Amino acid sequence: MTKMRGADLLAQTLAAAGVTKIFSLSGNQIMPVYDACIDAKIEIIHTRHEAAAVFMADAYAQLTGEIGVCMVTAAPGAANALGPLFTARHSESPVLFLTGDSPLSLDGRGAFQELDQVPMTAALTKLSFRAQSAAGLGTDMARAIRMALSGRPGPVHVALPFDVVEGDADSSAVPAAGALKREEMAIRSEEAAIVTQALADAKRPLVLTGPVMNTTRQSSAVDALAAAVDAPVVAMESPRGLKDPSLGDFAKALAKADLLLCLGKPVNFTLGFGGTKVCAGDCKWIVIDPEAQERDRAHLNLGDRLKLAVAADPRDAAVALTNAGDGKGARAAWRAEVDDLIAARHFSAQDPAPDGKITPAALSAAVQRQIDAAGEAVVICDGGEFGQWAQAGTSASNRLINGPSGAIGGGLCYAIAAKKARPDAAVFALMGDGTVGFHFAEFETAARENTPFVVVIGNDECWNAEHQIQMRAYGPDRLIGCQLSGARYDEAVRGLGGHGEYVTDLADLDAALTRAVQSGKAACVNVVIAGLPAPSGAGH
Repeated sequence: MTKMRGADLLAQTLAAAGVTKIFSLSGNQIMPVYDACIDAKIEIIHTRHEAAAVFMADAYAQLTGEIGVCMVTAAPGAANALGPLFTARHSESPVLFLTGDSPLSLDGRGAFQELDQVPMTAALTKLSFRAQSAAGLGTDMARAIRMALSGRPGPVHVALPFDVVEGDADSSAVPAAGALKREEMAIRSEEAAIVTQALADAKRPLVLTGPVMNTTRQSSAVDALAAAVDAPVVAMESPRGLKDPSLGDFAKALAKADLLLCLGKPVNFTLGFGGTKVCAGDCKWIVIDPEAQERDRAHLNLGDRLKLAVAADPRDAAVALTNAGDGKGARAAWRAEVDDLIAARHFSAQDPAPDGKITPAALSAAVQRQIDAAGEAVVICDGGEFGQWAQAGTSASNRLINGPSGAIGGGLCYAIAAKKARPDAAVFALMGDGTVGFHFAEFETAARENTPFVVVIGNDECWNAEHQIQMRAYGPDRLIGCQLSGARYDEAVRGLGGHGEYVTDLADLDAALTRAVQSGKAACVNVVIAGLPAPSGAGH
């Protein structure tokens, strides 16, 4: 009888937790886990860069509500993957980050790729630890999955020494199903009553949430909460905060509010640190957050204006507040006003570009026509200035953006994961020509995996966000280092097995997008656009 290795126990535990896919780049130390995935019937999506695997796990977690799993090899492989952990942490994505590791038995002796990886990832994750025994890997996975899913979701790292995954785990069983799920962190009934009463007493309350409570992840729960407490519920998930173009003139609503309930929304730079420049001095604040650090930050930034800080998971608190609310606040006019402010756009797809090129607004409008025609769709917005245009000009029931971290470059990886998570959906990823360069080789992954989607590049031959900073801060005679070339990304995608389109004339755009959708391939529509600054609203 074949013995059960640590790798087998690990893979079986992941399967018991509902894991069907691992995003990975292979390496010596993790090959036993690859082998174990065959019997556990877990698919491995093999990427071209370790960071891409983390981005894919991030997007997959956001779209499924399940743990997203990525796995890379030790030392240089783990180091290559670090950046996207920061993004996943701020996007509140439950990611299980598995790394190979040198054998425990060779610690200190100079083993191949020996490196203490735990300190390297600790600041970027909710939890980081090194597995110690083959028999303990089931318990290790359960601990990591629970931590990633619970409270404010986020990435957890487990280093896997080679002798642990190869070791004998025959004496261990897969953990029970209950150990592989999110732990609830409910709000106390007396605290829920105080919050409910405060909402009822307010004339212009706003409920602000972070990414985990956005409409892509919690649409029905958000709608139910808004109806029950008769107040606008607004997710904030952009690094531009109140300057997020997709929020239009929402800053005006914040300035009028008399009660702000931060339901898992950190009081940080995205809210102007809670200062009186963004909200009235007599506005009351309530913070519900699972992390003591964020509650402490709220006390620091708000002082006496913070009336209550509650330790609870925003998802559990939302259910309690929904159950407690009666929907009788008579605030239809206030809710409509906030909706109108968020919907406000100070640009039009018909606005001419000063140089006669296609405008970002016109490009976004053309993509929106494709989204509307598709039925079920996922829209992905990534990048600096063009990414902001895309956020303001497109919408779908499922949306992924690069998140509060402010990092760019994961959009192409998000597209692959989105198609894996939602195979029946049309996936559109809008990004700038700077952004697409980070993980361009993943077009080959998409072609190899037969994963069709449409990437739309707003190509202004520029790192436009930084270019705009230089223009504003230093003047047009002090521009340096932000120019890009007119590279034919569409031709390169064809060479990698995908479909390519090149568009310079607005009249050709709709047909090119339609051909890309109908190609059934990973498609790149490379569109030459005017390099305009991102649209602005009342937050600017």
